[in-house]
Amino acid sequence: MGACLALCSLASCASCLCGSAPCLLCGCCPSSNNSTITRLVFSFFLLLGTMVSVIMILPGMETQLRKILPFCQGGSTILDIENQVNCDVIVGYKPVYRICFAMTCFFFLFSAMMIGVRSSKDPRAALQNGFWFFKFLILVGITVGAFFIPDGTFHTVWFYFGIVGSFIFILIQLILLIDFAYSWNKVWVENAENRDSKCWFAGLLTFTLFHYALAITAVVLFYVYYTKPDDCTEHKVFISLNLIFCIIISVVSILPKIQEAQQHSGLLQASLISLYTMYVTWSAMTNNPNRKCNPSLLSLVSNVSTTEQSTDSNPGVEQWWDAQGVVGLVIFLFCTLYASIRSSSNAQVNKLMQTEEGGGLGGEGVVGEDGIRRAVDNEEEGVTYSYSFFHFHLCLASLYIMMTLTNWYQPDTSTQAMRSSMPAVWVKMSSSWLGLGLYLWTLIAPLIFPDRDFS
Repeated sequence: MGACLALCSLASCASCLCGSAPCLLCGCCPSSNNSTITRLVFSFFLLLGTMVSVIMILPGMETQLRKILPFCQGGSTILDIENQVNCDVIVGYKPVYRICFAMTCFFFLFSAMMIGVRSSKDPRAALQNGFWFFKFLILVGITVGAFFIPDGTFHTVWFYFGIVGSFIFILIQLILLIDFAYSWNKVWVENAENRDSKCWFAGLLTFTLFHYALAITAVVLFYVYYTKPDDCTEHKVFISLNLIFCIIISVVSILPKIQEAQQHSGLLQASLISLYTMYVTWSAMTNNPNRKCNPSLLSLVSNVSTTEQSTDSNPGVEQWWDAQGVVGLVIFLFCTLYASIRSSSNAQVNKLMQTEEGGGLGGEGVVGEDGIRRAVDNEEEGVTYSYSFFHFHLCLASLYIMMTLTNWYQPDTSTQAMRSSMPAVWVKMSSSWLGLGLYLWTLIAPLIFPDRDFS
């Protein structure tokens, strides 16, 4: 009897696993649109791969696997059979590279297949919004196959793929941040004017001062801990240039001519951009191979000098994942959720993500004949977001995860060591400069092209 009930339960879920509506999540999100549920599930795939990568790169994981798995070289043996499997491939940076390679291929495949989908009436839309069990099997299959790729030059080549993809992903996040800052300022100013309340202006002032206070504090800490009187010239240049650039965009944002042409410009956006710029600057400096100019954040907190660290550690081996990686991962998760899930509630972000306004959480769940609550198909007349661009964004996010979890270190294919590299430093710094340039362009573009609509 129990087996019969289990089979009936699986049969009732079969339509959710293979059908066109992802109803498995409708119990948790009863008022959801089909497009929203789909993005949630794909984002869950990305999060699942990230969690597995984090587990595989945890310190001490290799030692634990050698104790648990009897087939690892150097581990415990069974029946005096010599262990032949090299478990290095499933711990450390190598599984992170291979898991993220599989996720990148998976999302790139869907990005290519979904080019040109205009509505849910397209046969490919059913593949986008359903068949989750088979899509999960495809992802698992690609992941398993990735572990059979010979080492060779795979990690070195994929490292440079990660740098390029992460650079593009950082640019997308910077553009999203600029749009978010404009939208935030616009909504709060409109609320203050419509409701005749000064609380909204007080909130804008509070957040503006808070952002600038954090940015100034960061600059001071950078000069104290990441520069030396007779060394670290690059860091001095990076900090000084970005400080000057942030002052410039702050001044430009409140100029009378700018305010007249760009009514929604202000110090709130400039303060948020300045704070994020300082984070990118810090993230770049943590990838400097010169350990005198790149002290570990944990060593700063525990007041341990880098000289003492260097004498006790192998000079060729870097810590895989430190506090900078944790902060980067948290910011990445927030940005990814904002870009892929909340983009439908932000008009300016919708233009970038190729989505329609008002396509977020708002539909009412439909109960089918079998009693199962299903999501609303809100894309019969037209898609609310670009399927292809969404998967391309997750493809780039997979590469960014790979670089973040490995601290942008360049792998050594002959060992498990990873080394900091200057290319990662320049990628991050150039992305911060380009982001500042994009924000400055949003300020001066209405003056240069007065006949165009930049609203």
